Amino acid sequence: MLKSALALLLLSTFVVAQTAPTKPQVRVNYLNVCNPSDAETKEIASALARIVRKPAFTSDFEISRGKSSMTEADLQLQGMQSDPSQPPSISRWVRIRREFPETSAFQNVQYSFSTSEGRVSETLVFRLRDPKDVMQISLSDTISARSDPASILSVDTPPSRIRLERFGKSSVALARCPAADQTAYQSYFGSASEIMAAYRASLAVRKTVLDDLARIPDSAVTPVPKKSSRK
Repeated sequence: MLKSALALLLLSTFVVAQTAPTKPQVRVNYLNVCNPSDAETKEIASALARIVRKPAFTSDFEISRGKSSMTEADLQLQGMQSDPSQPPSISRWVRIRREFPETSAFQNVQYSFSTSEGRVSETLVFRLRDPKDVMQISLSDTISARSDPASILSVDTPPSRIRLERFGKSSVALARCPAADQTAYQSYFGSASEIMAAYRASLAVRKTVLDDLARIPDSAVTPVPKKSSRK
């Protein structure tokens, strides 16, 4: 009788162990954006060197604009906090996309300009045609100021973040960190600034962004006046 009870107890324990759900493993990768490794900085340098400063585009292009209510996740991503007593934060944005010819290693480039309460963000993304390792390269900057878009677009703000999205691997990123010694990375930030300035000009960002922002309701942006053809 004792043996039967013991066997039944062992069997029930085995059944419970078999039916108990197993927790999925969660893997978290931390990016050292202030001081990436030597291998990562070499990869960043190689990726930036592939981007031509005087691009040639096909005739295909896309320009889009919109007005979006920012979610809690959007606010946290930009380092902002929501206030339930206030109206929801609104983002007004313009995106410009151009295609590269088939002979280029890149498929397309997209520039995004987003303005919200006291904050303006610019992002330039290059997507590779054959992403064997790196899928896309992005350069971005964020300005915490209440300046109007025209004032911000009148200067070439240097990128504060460089990011590589890799195929089957974690991302590689380099960001400006005032508290860290980043003397060794100034050449990378300088290269990123050259690229951002060149593509602002090639994509006619200053005029296109202001014209399209002015078409968004309640944007309070004046379009760029057309130059007169009269002499």
